[in-house]
Amino acid sequence: MAKSPPELSRPTNPTLKKPSDHKQRTTMSVSSLYSPKLSVFLLALCVSLFTLYHIQSLHAPPSSPPWSTMNYWERVTNCTQELKPTVEKLRQAVTFLPLKDLRYADKALQGHTWFMSSMNDTHEEGEVQYQQFPSEPSKGRLLCFKGKDTRDGSWNSYALAWPEALPINAKLLKGLTFVSYNHYDYGNIWHGLSATASFVAWHIRNGCESPNRWILYHWGELRFTMALWLRILAEATYGGAPYIERFEGIDDGQPVCFEKAVVMRHNEGGMSRNRRVETYDLMRCRARMFCNVSLEGRIAEVNKQGLPVIGMTLLLRTGARSFKNESAVIGILEKECAKIDGCRLMVAYSSNLTFCEQVKLMSLTDILATPHGAQLTNLFLMDRNSSIMEFFPKGWLELAGVGQYVFHWLASWSGMRHQGTWRDPDGDECPYGEDGRRCMSLYKNGKIGFNETELTEWTKKVLNEEKLKKLEEAAANKIDASTSVCACG
Repeated sequence: MAKSPPELSRPTNPTLKKPSDHKQRTTMSVSSLYSPKLSVFLLALCVSLFTLYHIQSLHAPPSSPPWSTMNYWERVTNCTQELKPTVEKLRQAVTFLPLKDLRYADKALQGHTWFMSSMNDTHEEGEVQYQQFPSEPSKGRLLCFKGKDTRDGSWNSYALAWPEALPINAKLLKGLTFVSYNHYDYGNIWHGLSATASFVAWHIRNGCESPNRWILYHWGELRFTMALWLRILAEATYGGAPYIERFEGIDDGQPVCFEKAVVMRHNEGGMSRNRRVETYDLMRCRARMFCNVSLEGRIAEVNKQGLPVIGMTLLLRTGARSFKNESAVIGILEKECAKIDGCRLMVAYSSNLTFCEQVKLMSLTDILATPHGAQLTNLFLMDRNSSIMEFFPKGWLELAGVGQYVFHWLASWSGMRHQGTWRDPDGDECPYGEDGRRCMSLYKNGKIGFNETELTEWTKKVLNEEKLKKLEEAAANKIDASTSVCACG
């Protein structure tokens, strides 16, 4: 009989390093920034210049009477006044460029991409690709944005400006800002995770600093929401609910500058496998802490005979890419699971589970069997070295392109074992002949049948491998280190 996962209540957030209250964000206008800070800067610059000049004059033959103190400060004051127009010119010279550069539309994701195309990323071998402002590459300048368009990113723009010479009428947002570029969307949890996981890698490498706000872009267009699953994962990871900047109270043409900003536009691109595994380890660990799920590896769980429990989960979908005959698939898995001492089959619909219920279910899962779809994003929440069995409807292998392998990649990046795929050879014939695009639109949401012989053999093979692995781990008293302690703790 299929067992449902235990009910979970949402816990209180554990004590973690939290950013300041996002809703009470600190902003400063350029006029308020300009007077005291700029005056001190100019005064210090002039004093330094005249002091150096005065020291140099002591080594030269006397040709004129030495300066008096009053004369010295008069010159300093004059210098300060003379530099103010220069700073004003720097403010007026700040040049805004389109966030989406249409010249690179045919290679939107390559190199500098079409998003902030004049900027190059900072990239050390094996690390995440990012931009940070201010920094050496930006020559100490801050990142500024202008525009709030949600339909055409070429109407939104960016610029760099010196802290002492921000654009006219600009607002300065204090704290750390994460700027995320997503070529797809934030509503799909796989695409959303792909676009935001790189920030976790930066977070680990930079003192576990958490953002005060997020700015979300798709093709240079502003986005103000992300999937609830993704929001809660971000809350668990960074210790506070993500504040997504909407630029409320900012005029369309008014510049906004950021005290500190980190920009990501290549997802996990450039990261080594070890760095990716480390990143997903932290998210898994923080998610389990947030949901009050044990951080210890599952090697300690045994059945009445003292044998390690093998958790096998069939995670079902409704609608597109669901099974045509769910009861038949469940029956085959139940039959093979019953042959393995300690095997426990769990059946659930991802759409019926809260975030924490999914985290709990994955913590009890060693083998995840499910159709291709966004619900497979949960796979990194299993203990490291767990297994995935993936199912596809007809037509995907020939027409779906490389995107059909995203969960192969995620399994590798998070330290899991992808045990292959079963592809349904049967289904409706495409009425569009050789038109692959139109045929894929038909096959994309097709349903999945089953082959009893093939599914039985595949399930048996994966279960036996898992049984052997569990026995070896039990003999070595091995506990999965990836869940025993959280980084950034």
